[in-house]
Amino acid sequence: MFDSITGSLKNAINKIRHKDDAAALKKATTELKKSLLKADIHHKTTKELVTEVELETKKNGIGQDSFVNALKNQFTKVLTTEGNQGFVFSNTPPTTILMTGLQGSGKTTTTGKLANYLKTRKKKVLVAACDLQRLAAVEQLKQIAAQVEVDIYFDDNENDPVKIAKAAQEKAQKELYDVLLIDTAGRLAIDEELMLQLSNIKDSINPDEIFYVADSLTGHDATKTAQTFKEKIGIDGVILSKYDGDTKGGVALSISHQVGVPLRFIGIGEKMPDLEVFIPDRIVSRLLGLGDIEGLAEKTSAIIDEKKAKEVTKKIKKGEFNFNDFLEQLAMMSKLGSMKSIIGMIPGLSQMAGPLKDMDFENSDEIKRIKAMISSMTKKEREQPSLINPSRKRRIANGSGLSEVQVNKILKQFKNASKMAKKLSSKGGMKGLQNMLSQMGPGGMPKIPR
Repeated sequence: MFDSITGSLKNAINKIRHKDDAAALKKATTELKKSLLKADIHHKTTKELVTEVELETKKNGIGQDSFVNALKNQFTKVLTTEGNQGFVFSNTPPTTILMTGLQGSGKTTTTGKLANYLKTRKKKVLVAACDLQRLAAVEQLKQIAAQVEVDIYFDDNENDPVKIAKAAQEKAQKELYDVLLIDTAGRLAIDEELMLQLSNIKDSINPDEIFYVADSLTGHDATKTAQTFKEKIGIDGVILSKYDGDTKGGVALSISHQVGVPLRFIGIGEKMPDLEVFIPDRIVSRLLGLGDIEGLAEKTSAIIDEKKAKEVTKKIKKGEFNFNDFLEQLAMMSKLGSMKSIIGMIPGLSQMAGPLKDMDFENSDEIKRIKAMISSMTKKEREQPSLINPSRKRRIANGSGLSEVQVNKILKQFKNASKMAKKLSSKGGMKGLQNMLSQMGPGGMPKIPR
């Protein structure tokens, strides 16, 4: 996610090779300034950050370590804005959040992602369809709510969003929901009518917080519109959508500093799980290529069933991992979101995972072939892959629409994967994981030696 910025920071750090080398520090700060501006970080934020990094490095003695520490401290300072981080629950449920933003910013999709984030953390969520401006907005939210399996409140016979919001809040209170997310209308540009409508909804329901959804791809325009929303109706946090499509990435690193409102979440992919809490010190750790183990632990603990994980680990150690286990693990991994975001959290892996970063656990051709093959197996074959002989392979190939060569290849990959997993579980450690990932093919299975 921060690959280009991380690479640029490394180049700046590498300019300093010796202690007390003032000329090298000047080269490093010049490189840093160019890198930050190229990454689309706001010029005011860039100027302040570079100046402070240079001063702190000189104060603590010029050297690579002090330069890195200065970078870490100043990035954290720039990204830290007074206010809440992540999602904060009200003392008296339901926690009511007003979702705002311009049309096309990804507001409705982000509402669904936030609902999914809360649901995976065992919260009872209600979403309210109050965007009556855009055609099919209500229908889109209905589909998203069904996809993430949360309840939705809508009223096809009502054309006043204020009344719908009020009725949704009454339902949320009466039926003991933990959270109410209200999706509101946007416009192609800010106008008085939009602000008046949002102000009326705000007055009628008194939300706990107002989130502004900003489109990362609009660059510094996202900062300008966030500032206007803050001035007109007041916002408590920004959610940056479509961040996976922003190749520069600098908006995330300067929007809070410029607007004075904390960045709460970032959208890092198209899938519903692809929403991450924005916590400054963790983001800085990833920027410097140090990973985010805490974030990864939180993300996985919300998804992974600990009891099942222990059972699978035992099976792997015994060499008994089968195709049923594989499908279960695949379903679990798909809930974690994109592989890019997961790998970026593991120290040292963001630069080496190659094609694995682009793996899609649901829609890749490789995964579809594997699923087709497994669905053509008998119950016993899934449980005991060793039973599959040449005649069974022919039957599976015919049933799945694959060739016998493809079936043989997948079975061989699965056998190799089981062996690698068994070896990794016995040896453990990050080195074993890195070795395993370096041998992965685009489908997430080991490459077959030629």
